[in-house]
Amino acid sequence: MQVHRPAAAHAPFTSGFTLRPLCLAVMLAATGVASQAYADDAATAAATGKAADVAVLPAVTVSAEVPTAQLPTEKQDTYTIKHSDSATRLNLSPRETPQAVSVVTHAKMEDFNLNTINDVLANTTGVTVEKVETNRTYYTARGFDITNFQMDGIGVPMTYSLQYGDIDTAMFDRIEIVRGANGLSSSTGNPSATVNFIRKRPTDDFQASAGLTIGSWDTKRLDVDVSGPLNQEGTVTGRVVAAHEDGHSYLDRYKPSRDVFYGVLENKLSDKTVLTLGYSYQKEDGKGAMWGALPMSYSDGSSTNYPVGTSTATDWSYMDTTEQRVFAELAHALDNGWQWKSTLGYNQFDTDSALFYVYGTPNKTTGGGLYAYPSRYESSNKQVYFDSNLGGKYTLAERQHDFNLGVNLSRSRLTDVSHYGAGIGTELFGSTAFNGSYAMPSFDASVDGSSYVDTRKTLYAATRLNLADPLKLLLGANYTQASSSGYSYGVGHALDQSATSPYVGLVVDLTEQISAYGSVAKIFNPQTQTDASGATLAAARGTGKEIGLKGEFFQRRLNTSLSLFEVQQDNIAEQAGYVGSKAYYRGISAKSKGVEFDVSGELAHNWQASLGMVAQQITGENGDDVRLYVPRRQVRLSTTWRVPQLEQLKLGASLNYQSETRYSSTSAAYQGGYSVWNLMASYEVDKHLTVAANLYNVLNRKYLTSVYWDQSYYAAPVNASVSVKWKY
Repeated sequence: MQVHRPAAAHAPFTSGFTLRPLCLAVMLAATGVASQAYADDAATAAATGKAADVAVLPAVTVSAEVPTAQLPTEKQDTYTIKHSDSATRLNLSPRETPQAVSVVTHAKMEDFNLNTINDVLANTTGVTVEKVETNRTYYTARGFDITNFQMDGIGVPMTYSLQYGDIDTAMFDRIEIVRGANGLSSSTGNPSATVNFIRKRPTDDFQASAGLTIGSWDTKRLDVDVSGPLNQEGTVTGRVVAAHEDGHSYLDRYKPSRDVFYGVLENKLSDKTVLTLGYSYQKEDGKGAMWGALPMSYSDGSSTNYPVGTSTATDWSYMDTTEQRVFAELAHALDNGWQWKSTLGYNQFDTDSALFYVYGTPNKTTGGGLYAYPSRYESSNKQVYFDSNLGGKYTLAERQHDFNLGVNLSRSRLTDVSHYGAGIGTELFGSTAFNGSYAMPSFDASVDGSSYVDTRKTLYAATRLNLADPLKLLLGANYTQASSSGYSYGVGHALDQSATSPYVGLVVDLTEQISAYGSVAKIFNPQTQTDASGATLAAARGTGKEIGLKGEFFQRRLNTSLSLFEVQQDNIAEQAGYVGSKAYYRGISAKSKGVEFDVSGELAHNWQASLGMVAQQITGENGDDVRLYVPRRQVRLSTTWRVPQLEQLKLGASLNYQSETRYSSTSAAYQGGYSVWNLMASYEVDKHLTVAANLYNVLNRKYLTSVYWDQSYYAAPVNASVSVKWKY
């Protein structure tokens, strides 16, 4: 079933490039948006000599003798974080990190019912979610595909550069997105972004929560989360998270369902050693799943226009995916605040499907022009990985500096098989392509598939040099050996490539709240494609450069960043022709550059917000606009506000805007610029019970989910959900 579709044509494209939407953002970053509430608190503190109530935080004592198996869980009612190691493997604040980092916290996910990774990334600065089908998705950032998804900072690159199924967010505390090249913590990939899922961990005190959500199209969801100590001494703690969701859909014949389970145990073996064991399971069934999507043009060149719920899936179509992850972490505190941590993990992703692909161009006159392509597909991807690192502070020239050194090993085996159905090429007349009536064939026309092994061996190191009180220099690099052996659909899948990816970042504190930064990062992406002579293409090389300003305000409850970036990738494999029936490739280059603004956190008392804006250009070797399916301008806004006179009531709204996109300069797969508004409201009946309502696509905007391919389908129309949430 694995279909290698052509890349988007590198063709001229006219698109305005303006920075005017960022003017307000720059003003916001410069002024800090100090609210009257904070001003009043500061004045009170100055007059009385006491800290204002809003700034009073409980005292926290941290002992260097107690290791942490993961980054600390962030405060649950905020839209920002205070620390992250996603970009550098060093535990730094966003302002101290010389690269663009965005975060989607648990609070934001809960407010706007962002229950899947597609929901989360569609609300993230600079990321585009390319929903090419109901159950497979690509993601892009800064013009390039995102291939690196990590769990707690460790991961194996996606096999096909796309996500099967839709990852549920129930088990995650937050999701961090590092934009640009990230070779320091990702080993291989594109200079786009790295998505780091931070899993929930056990709590020292007992806590429990449950939620029931009922939505449009008979959608129902149940969430449960229980955590706390498991022995009297409190040295063993555990957490269990479970979720179930099912219902119908606005799409004809589509009935998705999803089951999630996550369990984790944490055992304090001693004052210095913590062992963590975890397992997660997600099963997603997609009855009536689409393979491919709707044709975008008629044979006369005019554009098609279907009802929003139109689908090419048949009554018998389905795609079921199962994802299992097992991990063990051992963290040990050494002397002088140093810590050693090792992680061993195993992932398995299985897919089973029977699908119906419709290809061709419909003919208005004859009612034909579309053709059948049924197939059964099964795949299994098994991954084993190991990561071990040592980190801490050292003294040099009477100053303390940060250091991290580690090794990462991974092995991934993929096997898949396609059973092609009888009747491939059958012409479909009238509404046969869209009414689901095509009979299920026997899947015995032919068989093909893949079987190959990918391995990665990485050594990485980073140090943050404290050159002066306001000046920090971050130096790092990783060396990775990548190899692969096997075959994929009749073509060899072999490579043996290696590279060193350096990282340099500089941060200068301009004031106590604002810093200027700059960084250069590299990454490489191994390739198995061959050229006309049969030689394997060298790895694609990516470089990301950015400079900018970062700020943290209101006792670090608000983070802002403004960055200028330039990203280039060289030697990207592009199909160039055929030798007989075998395709051959050549290496090409592409570059993106632009400006990003990101703000997240507490703008004022009881006012949480996240705002991201991007304006970018993406050009090819000749300076022409390329990757036209990536929007050149984006706005992502989410905000909630507690009503001062009735603080149990929270009101909120979100906006997703993007400029026009198209598959190519000549394709009818075109989507004009659009905005999607969503609304939310919640009311805390008491400290345990909350009721909430969400309204999505309020203006009932009709738009395509993606033009990454020359086929597409429509996004959901206006819909709603009501939730009841209980917490102990």
